[in-house]
Amino acid sequence: MSHIDLMAGPPPTHLPVDPATAELEAGAAPSDVVRRHPESPAAWAALAGQAQEQGADDVTVYAYARVGYHRSLDLLRRNGWKGHGPVPWEHEPNRGFLRALALLASSAQAIGESAEWERCSTFLRDSSQAAYDELLG
Repeated sequence: MSHIDLMAGPPPTHLPVDPATAELEAGAAPSDVVRRHPESPAAWAALAGQAQEQGADDVTVYAYARVGYHRSLDLLRRNGWKGHGPVPWEHEPNRGFLRALALLASSAQAIGESAEWERCSTFLRDSSQAAYDELLG
């Protein structure tokens, strides 16, 4: 008879490969990739990251990151995530979500939305300490 560990948390979520990632890695412009893959967290995170690198207004970065975050929540839920649990950085398809979340946290901080900074940075750390260390640490 097997026993169930009632104290164990949910299993890690491993998202499927995002087709937008290959296009981004090949050098496609994030805005073009978003147009082809508007459901892609990686594309929205890339667009937010590009905007941030180019000195766009923090509100613009926040808006792009927020779209990526919400697209990520949809994708996470479709792949068995129940609102908590690990989303490992080591699994490359998870990185679009994790990057969007980190960009949302940092842009929230930049516009003075401290409660959102706290919520998102804690969510990132709870999802993946490695992602937190890489992206915000």
